[in-house]
Amino acid sequence: MSFNPQGLATAIGSLPHRNPEAACRVILDSIPEIPIWPQLPAMDFRESMEIQYSEGLPGVVLDPIGRRMHFDTGGDITSGLEKFYENYMSENLDYFQISPGFSRGIYEMERILTAQKPAVLRYFKNHVTGPITVGLGRTDENKRSIYYNEMMRDVVVKGTEMKARWMLRHFQGLGVPQLCFIDEPILSAFGSSTYVSVQRSDVVQYLRDVISAVHKEGGLAGIHCCGNTEWTILVDAGTDVISFDAFEYGETIAYYSGPIKDYLERGGVLAWGIVPTSAKIAAETPDTLLGRLRSAVDNLAGKGVPKSLIWEKCLVTPSCGTGSLPLDISEKVFAHLGEVSRRLRS
Repeated sequence: MSFNPQGLATAIGSLPHRNPEAACRVILDSIPEIPIWPQLPAMDFRESMEIQYSEGLPGVVLDPIGRRMHFDTGGDITSGLEKFYENYMSENLDYFQISPGFSRGIYEMERILTAQKPAVLRYFKNHVTGPITVGLGRTDENKRSIYYNEMMRDVVVKGTEMKARWMLRHFQGLGVPQLCFIDEPILSAFGSSTYVSVQRSDVVQYLRDVISAVHKEGGLAGIHCCGNTEWTILVDAGTDVISFDAFEYGETIAYYSGPIKDYLERGGVLAWGIVPTSAKIAAETPDTLLGRLRSAVDNLAGKGVPKSLIWEKCLVTPSCGTGSLPLDISEKVFAHLGEVSRRLRS
């Protein structure tokens, strides 16, 4: 699928709202061409970014009081593993569904779009927390990252694949092309002493597995990292969209100008997270954000990447999700995002 967004806008995932319909309206009012379903962690801890995708994974233990999740591998989880792999091998996507208890946003956005499909709807975007972030961010009963348990690491990767496929299949009835971003904030720490034993080749392969699953459902795959990282990891994994915090790290993409030029020429897209999801939004206007974006694009173009190609393959987003922000700040982020996109395209 050819994807030439030319300044269209989409978002990363989370919003702070406690009313699913209100969150969906903010999204549809600001980015109607490529809306998302909202992740609503303020409503329920089960909608936080790693827990939301945990249904059906063996060994999962939820702690509603502490609002936490961990994996218990100390007991016999053989039956859970057998059930998981049986459904994985048979490609039973219903087993890997995200139920209404874990996502009000999915079902509310589906209801609204089914009832009144906007004429401007061109794509629909889903999101799933990536296997590296889940693996390193969640622990076993001994507080050891589950990533270091080879068996459970495979479960996390395969579970992520199937969650992504279920979402894409779920929204197939919209009749528009779909994207699915793999959210991997932990990649900003890749190469640090904390994760020195995590191999680059493994990271690339696990991301490639999830990307292949997205492609299997006919979707475009993106990878989002809201910090600085080695951007060629995302290129090598075969992602269709590289989503990054262009407000804070806009210049870093130019460090890899050669691979990025090749990536764009092959059809890849850069999602410039130019709208900050922090208190810094108070000092910004759509005009200042456009100025920042143009400066970052000029910087990349100055390293030998054709400017016309950059703009053709340009998607604009917030720098990250807005779920931890106050309601009014989150809505300001979306309002600025929509306006930046409109001005850019006009």
